[in-house]
Amino acid sequence: MNMITIVGIAVLAAAFSVILKPKNPEYALALSLVSGVLILGMILAAAQPLFDRMRSLLDASGTKAAYVQILFKSLGLCFITQIACDACRDLGETAIATKVETAGKIAVLIISLPLFEEIPKIAGQLIGR
Repeated sequence: MNMITIVGIAVLAAAFSVILKPKNPEYALALSLVSGVLILGMILAAAQPLFDRMRSLLDASGTKAAYVQILFKSLGLCFITQIACDACRDLGETAIATKVETAGKIAVLIISLPLFEEIPKIAGQLIGR
């Protein structure tokens, strides 16, 4: 990942956004959204080898595929929730951001429910039941 490019895009977008905001706030918002999507795309493209390596390490460890899916889904939900909350806060909508955070936490719990169902079974196997 080329951090200099990402930082350059972010700084330029922020500077132009500050300049545009007083006279054309809609263009400032559009610029912010476009630069955010561009940076996110660059991050996801650069993170692909990381995800591939994590998957190979988890496969080598013998971890169940369902557990790995839950891990990646939860991680994805956390990232999506954080991005949405940051966007809401940038627009001055802190109440909406708080509700999105709560929804994200509940979504992670719902996705993780199969793990919570497995915990008593694993504990019972460990103590010999």
